[in-house]
Amino acid sequence: MPGHTHTHEDAPGGHAHSHDHGSGHGGHSHGVAADADRRWLTIALTLITVFMAAEVTVGILASSLALISDAAHMLTDAASIVLALIAMRLAARPARGGYTYGLKRAEILSAQANGLTLVLLGAWLGYEAVRRLISPPDVEGQLVFVTALVGIAVNIVAAWCISKANRTSLNVEGAFQHILNDLYAFIGTAVAGLVVMLTGFARADAIATLAVVVLMLKAGFGLIRASGRIFLEAAPAGIDPDAVGDRMAAADQVVEIHDLHIWQITSGQPALSAHVLVTPDGDCHTVRRRLQHRLREDYGITHATLQVDHLGEDQDEEALLQIAAPTGHRGRTEDTHGPVHRPGPHDH
Repeated sequence: MPGHTHTHEDAPGGHAHSHDHGSGHGGHSHGVAADADRRWLTIALTLITVFMAAEVTVGILASSLALISDAAHMLTDAASIVLALIAMRLAARPARGGYTYGLKRAEILSAQANGLTLVLLGAWLGYEAVRRLISPPDVEGQLVFVTALVGIAVNIVAAWCISKANRTSLNVEGAFQHILNDLYAFIGTAVAGLVVMLTGFARADAIATLAVVVLMLKAGFGLIRASGRIFLEAAPAGIDPDAVGDRMAAADQVVEIHDLHIWQITSGQPALSAHVLVTPDGDCHTVRRRLQHRLREDYGITHATLQVDHLGEDQDEEALLQIAAPTGHRGRTEDTHGPVHRPGPHDH
């Protein structure tokens, strides 16, 4: 949200002030980085698609569920990268009309879709692996082993390509997790193929599949949980809203912080909004600039929208303390709009 200026009167004193509620953004160009990310993802997509087509054929000929499951997993890898590329295109579009943040959260939709496909595919492969444990088919161990070795090489290169992209994006991280799990799957398949080739133990194929299923479910639920937090507008992991509010309230000339909200627009883009009350003789613009600088330097929050007002002439701190009942935590009380943050006795 670009910075903007609101002119209003400080009720109840009636003193007119023009307070800049800017978000503190600087101008940044991400075009080069985005183009590089798309290039690396496209290279990985090409490698995976070519190898996947060959693996399906070999898996059918070798009667190997591990190879077929790897091929199915590679299909979801390809789909996850396609989703990531589409989401990047959408997220790069400028904000317009009703989409005041643009389409940045298309990347989070993509990440959630990647997580869901990992979970669903893992459930299906788990079922098939159990069925094959009960009644194992004949497996061509040598064919499985050689194909899995080639798959390991392909996935190492693909994983390296995606690691060159911006993995702080949950969207890119989702595609990377797909590739990484596929690499683990091929390692397990190679071990299974070697066991079958040397010992004839056909159930090794299904056991390897079950080991990979566990990894798929772990990665899938992790992506769903991380993307779900963003959709629910939870505070970013690693940022404690109470600590942020208390630190803001400790700033010079600040009387109170309330209506504090911290969320993520998309991965790596935290945002904050708050109502700040300053002392009657305080400089609203200076306070706002200092708070935004502190938020940017201490928490990486570059999108901070602060409504800064003077403490009203007919209000004082004792009156404010009577508005909301204390909760026992020094300097904070609760009201219907969430925690109210005030300086402690030794904060200034």
